[in-house]
This record gives sequence, C-alpha cells and structure tokens, in this order.
Amino acid sequence: MQWLPSAQSIRTKLLNDPYYRLQSRAEIAIAADLGIQIDVNKAKVDDWLRLPGLSIHQARNLVQLCQAGVQFCCIEDIAAALSISVQHLQPLVPVLKFCYYDEILTIAPLSPNIATIEQLTEIPAIDLRLAQSIVHNRDLQGAYRNLVDFQRRLSLPGALISQLMYYLQF
Repeated sequence: MQWLPSAQSIRTKLLNDPYYRLQSRAEIAIAADLGIQIDVNKAKVDDWLRLPGLSIHQARNLVQLCQAGVQFCCIEDIAAALSISVQHLQPLVPVLKFCYYDEILTIAPLSPNIATIEQLTEIPAIDLRLAQSIVHNRDLQGAYRNLVDFQRRLSLPGALISQLMYYLQF
C-alpha cells in the first residue's frame, strides 16, 4: 500500500518549495487553493515541470514558442502546441493562468505625414506595398488629418488599424 501524504504536508511543501512538482489532481487542487498559478505566457521550463504529465521536452517547446511571440489564450492552445488532447491537460486548468500581453513597442510612434517608405516598413504590419500606398496617397491628397482619415483614404480594415494605431501619430 502506497503512503499518501496529508493535505497539510502537501501545503507545507508547496509553500516552502517553489519547484515542488505536483503529483496528482488532489495536489493541483491544493495548489490552486493556495493561490499558486502558472502564467502560461511567462512560464519558464521549471514552472512547466511542476505540472504532472509534462516532459522537459514539452516544457522547452512551450517556452520557446512564447519566446517566439506565441501567446496562449486557453488550454486548447497549449494542447494544439503540444499535439496532445485537451482532456489530457484539463486537470491542470486550476493552476494555469491565461493572461494577454501586448507586444512592447520597440519604435517610437511615427507620423505617416512625413515618414519615408523605409521608415513605414519598420512598423509591424506595414509591408512595402502598403508603405508605398501611404506615401502615394499622401502625395496626391495631402496630409492625413487623423487615424479615421488615414483608414478611410487607404480603405484599410479595422483589424489592421487596431495594430497600427499604436505606431502612428498625427
């Protein structure tokens, strides 16, 4: 007969050892009750290894995906990234935290009224063709008054404008 540690013993281990590897659903529940959560979009390999059923290879893959800019929004995203079933990961949900993080702006906002084609192509989501259209339209019709005028004149979809509005200033 296998000895099962008491809930108090598990609580003590969880509070004293930040790398304690959870062994069961019961331990996951205790960790969740203590407020222990793993932010899936900031987790390191050691964080992932705390979870039962995940290998070091899987943990490394998840960390590398996050470092490449992938953000996980739900358990289904993690399952797809690992090519395993959602049901396999479902018991982990009580300790997983899904937060969204905006990418950090690495360039200062730019005025489309004075920017060159080369400067515009440094903005994420602006390719060479769009940059040329921005400059061509500006040369033909004058300065853009604001973001709405910019969107209307170039017939840009709302999804693209929501990406660009952080990088443009009028």
